[in-house]
Amino acid sequence: MPDGTLVYCIGDIHGRDDLLRETAERVAADLKTRSFDHAVTVFLGDYIDRGPDSKSVVERLASGSWPTPLIALAGNHEDFLLTFVDDAGFLAFWRSQGGLETLHSYGVNIGPAMAGRGFEEVRATFTTCLPQQHRDFLEALKVSAVIGDYFFCHAGMRPGVTLDRQRRDDLLNIREPFLSSEAEHGKLVVHGHTPALAPELRPNRIGIDTAAFATGRLTCLVLEKDQQHFLPEGGSRTGQ
Repeated sequence: MPDGTLVYCIGDIHGRDDLLRETAERVAADLKTRSFDHAVTVFLGDYIDRGPDSKSVVERLASGSWPTPLIALAGNHEDFLLTFVDDAGFLAFWRSQGGLETLHSYGVNIGPAMAGRGFEEVRATFTTCLPQQHRDFLEALKVSAVIGDYFFCHAGMRPGVTLDRQRRDDLLNIREPFLSSEAEHGKLVVHGHTPALAPELRPNRIGIDTAAFATGRLTCLVLEKDQQHFLPEGGSRTGQ
């Protein structure tokens, strides 16, 4: 990282606003222990689905209610929501990916959708329940960010393709051949999307999706100079 720059990076949240709130408190406490000129938090996407409170997660991020300025990146699940807004039939797939939990968090009656019917009615209700601020936030999400020697994206990148020529679909959905690649990508890629029980640190990538909605562990990576740390759930910070 450039001198004076402090970056927090947070993996897939999936509707766990309780964990996000706790992480905000930990970030705020950690900021007090460091000397820096500029701090920013990068969120790697998948704010919604599966967990119980997607609406609150989106509200927190869309309103900028966070201890630092933030860069919010798109995940494939945000694309699911935006696709459903335009195409009610997409709910046949989205409901298998945790979409019903998101709709329920916005106050939508999901009974018909659970039974596999009434998709257009559910879509119409949802579009009236979705605040314009939330929709604007979701539609404006970027697919990648570069800070210092790090490249941030939701899922990963296509090996052998330069970072400035990556396809949106790969940045939001790729697993293989990215995960097993040992190639040098030009930057150290920080990503989520593929869950693991612990962060994965490899020479060419850092994966920080720890399946927060199921495990209760929302990973926060801290990058400063040439150092990489993880904020623990409690107590003092741990280092790598």
